[in-house]
Amino acid sequence: MLSQTKTMEAMNLMYQMFPEAHGELVAATPFQLIISVILSAQATDVSVNKATPVLFESYPDAVHLAAAPIEDIIAKIKTIGLYRNKAKNIKACSQMILTDFGGEVPKTREELVKLPGVGRKTANVVLGDAFDIPAIAVDTHVERVSKRLRICKQRASVLEVEETLMKKIPENLWIKSHHTMIFFGRYHCTARSPKCHSCTLLDLCQEGKNRLKANGKK
Repeated sequence: MLSQTKTMEAMNLMYQMFPEAHGELVAATPFQLIISVILSAQATDVSVNKATPVLFESYPDAVHLAAAPIEDIIAKIKTIGLYRNKAKNIKACSQMILTDFGGEVPKTREELVKLPGVGRKTANVVLGDAFDIPAIAVDTHVERVSKRLRICKQRASVLEVEETLMKKIPENLWIKSHHTMIFFGRYHCTARSPKCHSCTLLDLCQEGKNRLKANGKK
């Protein structure tokens, strides 16, 4: 696996490639962000951003969404995958924010994961993007990049990937690194056709070298 020094060498190269990396979900408040992140599970940020303006125009906060008819919520998010289950989750999440947290999105991971539809990844996104609390959310891109670069073990669980990254990356860079790795995985080190031949991280990436060698490229 890459050492801490080599991991940061790789991260610095990614920072240079994507200096403006950021969360791409559009949300005006912490509440809207948590709803958007719940909706983004197994869906693209683009599809969520197309649906949420209409949803938030009618139901901008927990008070309004908690009271919304479930069929109306479904109608507004129907273009997003798993919309029926997600409609139930975001309504229940809104209700719990009202009853258990005084209408405010909680600011700790332990409290966030109690909300319907919120797992550790969603909680970490909210902590970082809504409250600027250091966290690394491991989605498919972060996991793929971490394993391809051998930052973590190939058989590591999502939690083990997160814990490894937290050990190898300084805490003040967790949020930045999370977004940068997502951009790197989404736009460069893609799942099916990674751009190994033009990658500035190639010297640090054994998998990339192996891919090029298998394709007869140097």
